[in-house]
Amino acid sequence: MQKNVFLGDEAIAQGAMDAGISSIYAYPGTPSTEILEFVIDSIKTRRHSIHAAWCTNEKTAMEAALGVSYAGKRAMVCMKHVGLNVAADPFINSAITGANGGLIIIAADDPSMHSSQNEQDSRFYGKFAMIPILEPCNQQEAYDMVFYGFNLSELYGIPVLLRLTTRLAHSRAGIIRKDTVEQNELHLPADPRQFILLPVIARQRFKALLQSQLSFIAESEKSPYNYYFEGDNKKLGIITAGLAYNYLLENYPDRIVPYPILKIGQYPLPRTKIERIISECERILVLEDGYPFIEEMLRSYLNHHKIIGGRMDGSIPLDGELTPCKVATALNLPTCEGSPIPSIVRPRPPSLCKGCPHIYSYNALNEALTGYSKGRVFSDIGCYTLGALSPYHAINTCVDMGASITMAKGAADAGLTPVVAVIGDSTFAHSGITGLLDAVNYKTPVTVMILDNYTTAMTGGQPSAGEGKLEAICLAVGVEKEHLHVLSPIPKEHEKNTEILKKELAYNGVSVIIPRRECIQTATKRLREERIEKLQKQEA
Repeated sequence: MQKNVFLGDEAIAQGAMDAGISSIYAYPGTPSTEILEFVIDSIKTRRHSIHAAWCTNEKTAMEAALGVSYAGKRAMVCMKHVGLNVAADPFINSAITGANGGLIIIAADDPSMHSSQNEQDSRFYGKFAMIPILEPCNQQEAYDMVFYGFNLSELYGIPVLLRLTTRLAHSRAGIIRKDTVEQNELHLPADPRQFILLPVIARQRFKALLQSQLSFIAESEKSPYNYYFEGDNKKLGIITAGLAYNYLLENYPDRIVPYPILKIGQYPLPRTKIERIISECERILVLEDGYPFIEEMLRSYLNHHKIIGGRMDGSIPLDGELTPCKVATALNLPTCEGSPIPSIVRPRPPSLCKGCPHIYSYNALNEALTGYSKGRVFSDIGCYTLGALSPYHAINTCVDMGASITMAKGAADAGLTPVVAVIGDSTFAHSGITGLLDAVNYKTPVTVMILDNYTTAMTGGQPSAGEGKLEAICLAVGVEKEHLHVLSPIPKEHEKNTEILKKELAYNGVSVIIPRRECIQTATKRLREERIEKLQKQEA
């Protein structure tokens, strides 16, 4: 029996490899990035010929995983919660096509927005698609649920959503591993029309999905991850989900909670267990990390008149990450708040790295825009978003992946000119290309800056899908060659770069400016590795 200490993300990755995956796909995004990184770096990946790849975006990753499942093999696709918005089309439709080989979709939610634009709760997507959802409470469950999820997926021919949150993804614990499962042999779906979503077939498949709901509930009722713990004090019953169960136990040093507890780790909700705790207890407290998903359903799910506490009645704050202290407050227990931060500790807001090429791109852009009114720069998600902060104040928007070019187009359509879109090389490949095509088709007066640093820097330096292809892509979608410029964002080129930007701001059409220089972080790492390699060769 092998025991290892893993991050929650790593436990899922190891579970996938041990459970016999053939392929895993992802687009990087905190807090899910480490799952695919762990698989890529694993010796087991090479020994077992597991296909592990970063994709252009979450939609392409989801569709590739669905293709693996079609071929009869086990597949996993990983993304952060907002990435599930990008993959929503194939994700929802995969519930209709079903799965052939086991298919697990990992959605890592980020309550409190540690590194995200919103707090959305992926359980709603699972309910929307009407597929089973798994939610681990610790690293061991995260590992075990991968095996369980693949078996569930293949038993019912349905994709399974596995949802976790930041604190579990990025904390470590020991896990006991299982024996490795062999990969599936190639085998096509028994029904050759299963994956053809013509309306006449989709209607039949949707009816089958509806009919499966009772089976999914039955599985949930007997699931080892939905467990009822007895308690002597029936004045309160506690329903917990995922990591909230650990937060509850942390408030009782001897781990003995006096109240009955229903721990939820699998959805749809187990109706019988819920009816039991509601019938036995005077009032109910719901502890869950994210939106009031369970709490909201309880209020309409059963025809009862019990008091239900949670986020909706203010027992737990409606926003932000759940913590042991918030649980303590809801239970009227002593809170575990630490000492106030002393005044000598100053806030350290994030900033662009010293030597970052984006600094020189923003310096040139700010100077080129001198003389125009403020509020003309539409940005995207990535390191360059830090250009919103002092001393640059260079951007005015940041909404979602790819929104810079399309929002700039909309503003130009409304009559605001000149306008500038700022986007990174990886983000441009992710979802900026189609926006550029829209702008070209309508000859919209926008200046698009693609800040090319050869990597997906903000998530740790993963490959950029557009590397080496940006000029060819821009020309292919119709950007005029004379309005496509590649700049070197270094101080000695400042005057030249500023003049090119001024000229293109005045152009009544689509311009693309590509400031190109390697990310200072990846350059430092690369040079260090090259020095080590050179020394090793000299010593040999």
